[in-house]
Amino acid sequence: MCELVLVSNIQVVSSRADRTRDALQRCALELFLRDGYDATTVAAISRAAGVSQMTFFRHFPTKESVVLDDPYDPVIAEWVAAQPVTLPPLERVRRGLVQAWAGVREPVDADVRARIRLVAGHPRLRAGVWENTQRTERAVVDALLAGGVPRLQAIVAAAACLGGLTAALLDWAIDDSGQPLGERIAAALELLRPAGAS
Repeated sequence: MCELVLVSNIQVVSSRADRTRDALQRCALELFLRDGYDATTVAAISRAAGVSQMTFFRHFPTKESVVLDDPYDPVIAEWVAAQPVTLPPLERVRRGLVQAWAGVREPVDADVRARIRLVAGHPRLRAGVWENTQRTERAVVDALLAGGVPRLQAIVAAAACLGGLTAALLDWAIDDSGQPLGERIAAALELLRPAGAS
């Protein structure tokens, strides 16, 4: 069994399925970092986690998805939708992201940093991050549209905030200042706060 810990931010892993999924992610990351992403097979990940390849594919449709799994879209969209409709769209998205992040457990920095560096260094995984960001953007845009925001304003607000968040994550992964990820995200989102907003 692999030893690298990858923390789930949204909930404590409790069910057997959750434990299996977590083990697959931990083992995959350990193998990707040790052997390289391209050299690591689904068979090797499954073996390291002590499950069959069929079990792997029950949890993840592809090898990429074990790294790029993003369960946060519904949470982010809910927080954006919960913001007062009287706020400008950019501020609704910014506040929604701040509040969504406040509701998750601070990740283990070394593990998250390794995962982000792995993704940033591999063209196919970087493309997957872009696709995930597009899904998140669509969820946020839909939340804003449901709140009466015109489409262009919704798209620009979502793209600006998610672009800032992504830039902060990638910069944090290569920065050795010791700043916790949560602080980096908060600082990036603070840069997007409109002048005079409280």
